[in-house]
Amino acid sequence: MEEILALLIPIAICVVLPVLIVWIFYRHATNKDNKNAEIIIKAIENNSSIDADSLVEALGKKQKTPREVLQLRLLRGCIFTFIGIAACIYSAIAANTAAYFDINDQPSFIVAGLGLAIGIAYLVVYFITRKNIADNDDKCAK
Repeated sequence: MEEILALLIPIAICVVLPVLIVWIFYRHATNKDNKNAEIIIKAIENNSSIDADSLVEALGKKQKTPREVLQLRLLRGCIFTFIGIAACIYSAIAANTAAYFDINDQPSFIVAGLGLAIGIAYLVVYFITRKNIADNDDKCAK
């Protein structure tokens, strides 16, 4: 019995849980679209003077400005970089205090490397995009 349970727990975590999460997000998006469609249909049926295009825009997904996207990239870059640095510090401390050290026994080095790589990638994209947005702002101002 314990062997079956030991086999089912990883399957449930690795297969069922991700499928369930994707299904929940998909269902939420579908329900939101259906409710918005119902609201638009009722508004058109009840009052013909309502502008349907402006109602669709008001109920639609809000688009982020380029500045907001840029600030979000900076925030994510800083967060991931700091997580990577903290994981590096933890890995170094754990490696120095362990009785024996084997690189294969330290998954925190992988987490540190991934955090740093993602954070640096976000920061690189931020700095490149910042120059492009600044150039576009200068062109629009002229």
